[in-house]
Amino acid sequence: MLNKELENLLNNELKVRRFRDYAPNGLQVQGKSEIKRIVTGVTACQALLDVAVELKADAVLVHHGYFWKNDEPVITGMMHKRLKTLLSHDINLYGYHLPLDAHPIMGNNALLASELGINNLGPIDPDSLDCLIWHGELTAPESGAALAQRITHRLGREPLHCGDNAPAEIRRIAWCTGGGQDYIKEAAERGFDAFITGEVSERTIHIAREMGIHFYSAGHHATERYGIKALGEWLAQEHQFDVSFIDIDNPV
Repeated sequence: MLNKELENLLNNELKVRRFRDYAPNGLQVQGKSEIKRIVTGVTACQALLDVAVELKADAVLVHHGYFWKNDEPVITGMMHKRLKTLLSHDINLYGYHLPLDAHPIMGNNALLASELGINNLGPIDPDSLDCLIWHGELTAPESGAALAQRITHRLGREPLHCGDNAPAEIRRIAWCTGGGQDYIKEAAERGFDAFITGEVSERTIHIAREMGIHFYSAGHHATERYGIKALGEWLAQEHQFDVSFIDIDNPV
């Protein structure tokens, strides 16, 4: 498949036009025209690019790509090395951020719920096509400590948990993968027992304590490695690409 054809395929599946994002979604760095072998990963870090070179990949497909709104508009240092790696080996780079968080089947939010055994899930605002906060229920109520253990077991990372002044049992949960900590207030106002995300800010703990909601910071990387893996598997199964998912470890 040609690189622009792959971009159109992914753009259509992920409904990229619905989103106002912090970085461009789609083909970010152009490489060779014909694509057969793809490496997928959470972030287009140098370590992932080096593996792509070793595997002779035609393209790298990630959740966290380049050219974020607050990035410096110069190509030096680390960014120079990354781009040089892609360009010198003629490797295409595709990045899909918010559209991959929100996809109803292959999205990070949907797949995190599947990993954690959360049922009756969906966007917190079903009328919003780009809603990034999801909600659902546990099959049976459980303690804050039990949910923390479940997260540790399923994600392979112990979460930061704040349960001060929170309900004794958790049934209704809201979540937003990655850096969604500032959605905790809306989750508390809507009466959820717990809120799960990837990152934590200093203010988040005070909000959790004062609004009486369990808060879990389960790791940005840990909560967002499922969407890009599923997207690659879809490309392999439905469109016969040779796809390798590479999980570059990241503790946060």
